[in-house]
Amino acid sequence: MRAMKDGREWRIGTAAEVDWISGHTTAGLSITTAVPPVFDAYATTWRSDDIPAAAYERALVDDLIAHTPEQPWWLGYLDTGAHDIVFPRAPTVSLYWDWRYVLIEAGPEQALTWRSGHMRGDGSLPDLFFPADRSWLVSALWDDAWTCVGGPERLIDALEHDPLANGRRVTPDQDALPPGLTRE
Repeated sequence: MRAMKDGREWRIGTAAEVDWISGHTTAGLSITTAVPPVFDAYATTWRSDDIPAAAYERALVDDLIAHTPEQPWWLGYLDTGAHDIVFPRAPTVSLYWDWRYVLIEAGPEQALTWRSGHMRGDGSLPDLFFPADRSWLVSALWDDAWTCVGGPERLIDALEHDPLANGRRVTPDQDALPPGLTRE
């Protein structure tokens, strides 16, 4: 299936695109609640109060671009019923606790610009995104103020050393809650 936006057609994803995630995460407080335990390294990222949302999101996406060969990205927008999912008439896929996501094949620029209105406040990033080769996954769960990332060591190193991306390395069994943040 395809949908129109910005004067072109975009491919809408199906359960086949997220079958590697669906059923492969574990309930709990660790990063594997959001990201399957298939990556070399993991991190959480979050926007510091003193960093504008656009600067944080651009830094995160730039780090991802720098560690990804050119290819399409899958962008997933969680359908909460109250927030922008970009393609409101598109079919959804089910992930995590039967949460419904609209999944679109696009790229980094669309990840930074398509959404207006975000459940975590300012910003436009999708709730879930990954490249076609599945070399990394970025996932922000419904009620978390931070973002979970799984990927290659060099990507996680870049996030850790980027003051705007504000990455913090975690192990798969470690609590994903970043220091200074609280759970709702």
